Amino acid sequence: MGILTSLRNVFGRSRKERAAQAEGVTQETAPPATAPEPKLPSQPTAPPEPAKAPEQTEAPEQTEAPAPTPAPKATAQVPEPRTAPSTTSDEHELVKAAFTNITVPKPTEAPDTEPAPAPEAKAKAKPEPEAEPEAAPTPQAKPEAAAPEPTPEPEAEPEPTPEPETDPEPAAADVAEAPQGPPAPDDESSTGGAGGNTGAEGEAEADPTPQPEAKPATPATRLRTRAPGLATAYKAAGTTLKKHDLTGTRAKVHLVLDRSASMRPYYKDGSAQALAEQTLALAAHLDPEATVHVTFFSTEVDGTGDLTLTDHENKIDELHGALGRMGRTSYHAAVEAVLAHHAEEAAPGTPALVVFQTDGAPDAKTPATQSLTKAAADHPNVHFSFVAFGDPENKAFDYLRKLKTGNASHFLAGETPKELTDKELYEGVLATWRP
Repeated sequence: MGILTSLRNVFGRSRKERAAQAEGVTQETAPPATAPEPKLPSQPTAPPEPAKAPEQTEAPEQTEAPAPTPAPKATAQVPEPRTAPSTTSDEHELVKAAFTNITVPKPTEAPDTEPAPAPEAKAKAKPEPEAEPEAAPTPQAKPEAAAPEPTPEPEAEPEPTPEPETDPEPAAADVAEAPQGPPAPDDESSTGGAGGNTGAEGEAEADPTPQPEAKPATPATRLRTRAPGLATAYKAAGTTLKKHDLTGTRAKVHLVLDRSASMRPYYKDGSAQALAEQTLALAAHLDPEATVHVTFFSTEVDGTGDLTLTDHENKIDELHGALGRMGRTSYHAAVEAVLAHHAEEAAPGTPALVVFQTDGAPDAKTPATQSLTKAAADHPNVHFSFVAFGDPENKAFDYLRKLKTGNASHFLAGETPKELTDKELYEGVLATWRP
């Protein structure tokens, strides 16, 4: 009950003050009670103040019942007995007013906080519908999609604009290519001419090696009519030349025969004559004249002669028998004689194949090596193909094995060279010759 009495004292005084103010009596009261009362009659319709609204509602309720009667009764203190029953109601009203006054600042704070999130939610809700039409422009109404559509279209338009920008760049490249175009046709005309010439050039290039030159210098029919005994060797020579890609090659052919004393048995058994005929059959492929110049050497050059298709049978025996005594073995004398004859009879640069037959090493190795070395320098188109008669294991042939002048090769024919086939001989003679 102590609380009720205190509330009566507090709110009873304020109520009496309100009654006094209603009567026109001006009494000094607390600022919170007086502040709202002058505003109630003057500003009853102010809506923006939510806290004042409940006070105004309470004021008319209190003034409507006691306003006409309590004014005189307040002076005569008649309402005091009425206060007995009303005190309880007043006490309840005062308690309610106290609690309502306490709750009033809360709603005021609540609307302050509530409107802040409300606009935020509204602001968020606004971008959300904006995002929604953007997210689904196609299913929704076309006017909504039409609004964003023109905007992305100009955005897509600058994208094609760089494409025309790239177009002028190739255009510039084309312009750069355009000046290159005129030299291109020039080159093309030249290349085209070269292409056309390639056929002509191919024909021209084929001309030196084709059918005219790919064929033997002496036809097989001619050889059969003039030298039928050489037909077999001629055929073997053609096969070997073809194998080494030498068909159609043109060259002069020389034969050098050793007439040292140790060569006597090879003349008697016909080995020298057989070698001469094989050399002539080879010359029929290489030399249009089908002639072999023969050089006999020993200590010096003993003699020379020529072999032809019509004059080759037993020719070596006749020439050898007419030369007299046989001497030593001097390579350098024979090398110098062959080079001199070739220089006189053939045009400069004409290839020559020299079949150099011997049965041993030179008596003077130094002059022999010097002559061959000089020949390689002065006559690079002249090749010396040595054919060794005798035992292949003979140390005398070590000179030929060690000879490295670049213009010479050797073939060990063995002790019975006459028994060699034509093919074996040609393989040995043509093994390294590439004019």
